[in-house]
Amino acid sequence: MTGQGGARQDEVIRRLDEVTEALSGLSDVLDEEEELSVIMDRVCRQVVNAVPGADLASVTVLRDGVPESIAWTEQRTIEVDRAQYAAGEGPCLTAAATGQVQRLTVAQVADRWPAFAAAVADLEIDSYLSAPLFLDDEYRGSLNLYGCGSHGFGELDAALLELYTTAAVAALRNARRYLRARRQVAQLEQALTSRAVIDQAKGIIMAAHRIAADEAFALLRDQSQRENRKLHELAELFVEDVTRPDA
Repeated sequence: MTGQGGARQDEVIRRLDEVTEALSGLSDVLDEEEELSVIMDRVCRQVVNAVPGADLASVTVLRDGVPESIAWTEQRTIEVDRAQYAAGEGPCLTAAATGQVQRLTVAQVADRWPAFAAAVADLEIDSYLSAPLFLDDEYRGSLNLYGCGSHGFGELDAALLELYTTAAVAALRNARRYLRARRQVAQLEQALTSRAVIDQAKGIIMAAHRIAADEAFALLRDQSQRENRKLHELAELFVEDVTRPDA
């Protein structure tokens, strides 16, 4: 008994190390990638290695209540997901709706969701494991694992997936906030640049025509409307034309 207990403990430690390594790899991806869809794709590949019983993985998100897969490891995975969406039932949808990990054998799935089970009977999926995934209102769904062997998913597999998902969600939320902040900074920089060139164009018009700032702005605005061109683009072209050495 002592030997079995020690072996069990070693197995838990080994699997925790695999999850830690996968999360470390995810952190590296967050430093390199900017598209969350690309990161989610990497999440799928990593979690298959982190949970030994997993052969396939996918990420389901709900957009206005409509489920879709945004990342998956192979074509069979997306077929399993889409069968759940068509049937309106299955482990990934239940995990997303209830916030609870779903761990089932193929027999349990057949008893609980017969329409879905019938649709995937030929895909040779023998076990299912889905954990809720919630980043924000845009990214709410589940991280799904499918097993093709007879071993099934155990309690340890479910615990490892929940651990991985919890840590991954925290990292992804931070990455999402960072990317939003970067976009906001870029938009602010663009706005400031646009304002500067518009002010420069106004100044040139004011000096050339001896008119007030409001009148100069009105001239620019009216011309942008006539040409169906954005105001900052028109101002930039105007300044470039006026300030050319041969102008």
